[in-house]
Amino acid sequence: MFPMKALPQSLAHKLAIRMQHNALRQLPSANQWIDFASNDYLGFSKNETLFKTTHEYLVELGILENGATGSRLLSGNHPLYPLTEAFIADFHESPSALLFNSGYDANVGFFSAVPQKGDFILFDELCHASIRDGIQLSNAKGYKFKHNDFEDLELLIERCHTELSRGNLHNEIYIVTESVFSMDGDCPNLEELVQVTTKHNCYLVIDEAHALGVFGEKGEGLVQFLGLQEHFFARIVTFGKGLGCHGAVVLGSEELSSYLVNFARSFIYTTGLSPHSVATIGIAYKALDAKEAAIGELKERIIFFNQEKSRFSLKPLFVRSKSAIQSAIIPGNANVKAIAKQLQDKGFDVKPILSPTVPAGQERLRFCLHSYNTEAQISEVLYALSSCL
Repeated sequence: MFPMKALPQSLAHKLAIRMQHNALRQLPSANQWIDFASNDYLGFSKNETLFKTTHEYLVELGILENGATGSRLLSGNHPLYPLTEAFIADFHESPSALLFNSGYDANVGFFSAVPQKGDFILFDELCHASIRDGIQLSNAKGYKFKHNDFEDLELLIERCHTELSRGNLHNEIYIVTESVFSMDGDCPNLEELVQVTTKHNCYLVIDEAHALGVFGEKGEGLVQFLGLQEHFFARIVTFGKGLGCHGAVVLGSEELSSYLVNFARSFIYTTGLSPHSVATIGIAYKALDAKEAAIGELKERIIFFNQEKSRFSLKPLFVRSKSAIQSAIIPGNANVKAIAKQLQDKGFDVKPILSPTVPAGQERLRFCLHSYNTEAQISEVLYALSSCL
């Protein structure tokens, strides 16, 4: 063993508190359980055809490099970038698409760079940590509104307009939400939200991380499924869920892309994605564009899961959701961990979500559905849950 300086007492104390609350995070080991935990909704991460097609595509183009070699502004903007961004922009019916290394990088880069001093950012209280971190790095003022409560949002907008009028300022208001919330799996009423933001002349921004591959005929996301894309200033779409790979894209105007290239620090100061990563993104998008059969299979599994919730009298436990994320509220870290352990012992990979990841009293079992889950597996895991309870 190599001697190391001890952890500072203040940090050790924080870890001890986590242990006392039964909330200490630890990295899980690999397992062979039936998957109800991963975000690989369409099974793309395990798709051998996509893997082979990506390799063949790279060989066909004569691209054999393992890395990008630098940031995109230096040496890392290899030829696959503009090809893939153009395809994604066309797929999402957007003037422009700018690739980032991850959804976290995209959200931090966007929200730290776009809203300016004197601007307001009004965000749903359940927005992802990456959005919150980007807002904290911004010079704008950030305020949260109650989850999917647009009356509360309008009150905040009116307060912001009042403050701007008093100072005779010409600043902007950005409204931020998600199309599918990662812990509840529910969706906002986007038609109503568009009406509110149009009425008050605000800039509307949405994170579609958990909607890609889930909503729409081609899995294009909830915004396009509803035909509302022209009303959004920016859509942030990540690839680590339905696309089964890595990276993210900011969809918006060409001017927005140019601005982010110049001012988003998480874009400017990082090595670009490797050619293999960008090729995987492009090939996965082409599978969506070809109406991959897994999209329809996933929709069938979501419908069946909701039907089985009712059959086993479990519906009152679950947050209402028509997405691939289904959460059963089971308060108490110890309680939800114990039930998750019973399901895991029966061979089901179901993860407990503990406080402080969610508020105390809102601890839950989070079921992620996939195109490759069978109806029998869904029935069995819900029967097991009802037995545990």
